[in-house]
Amino acid sequence: EVQLVESGGGLVQAGGSLRLSCLASGFTFDDHAIGWFRQAPGKEREGVSCISSSDAHTWYADSVKGRFTISRDNAKNTVYLQMNSLKPEDTAVYSCAARGSLLPSRRAGEYDYWGQGTQVTVSS
Repeated sequence: EVQLVESGGGLVQAGGSLRLSCLASGFTFDDHAIGWFRQAPGKEREGVSCISSSDAHTWYADSVKGRFTISRDNAKNTVYLQMNSLKPEDTAVYSCAARGSLLPSRRAGEYDYWGQGTQVTVSS
């Protein structure tokens, strides 16, 4: 059974940090690019960051560039999203997704498997 389980969300003050984790199982993790997406209430889901299967290629949305860092540990089947200098507008449910390709994509429709998401709330 394919599973993607996010953890690390929570409530933090503006300017604070959180590290999200995405633990994968049920598929060959090394062959899949991973993306992080978020959806705030009343808004469409948006791509936040993504990483290739070998972590050689990464992409960040302009809104998080310089503040968020994506990384992966293939030995642990885990992808991380380090989020620093958090802002209230970062408040959303963050989900990770796996794509059956070595290369990442910023498009949600190109991902095959999804996690349930973890809530991130940034207070002002």
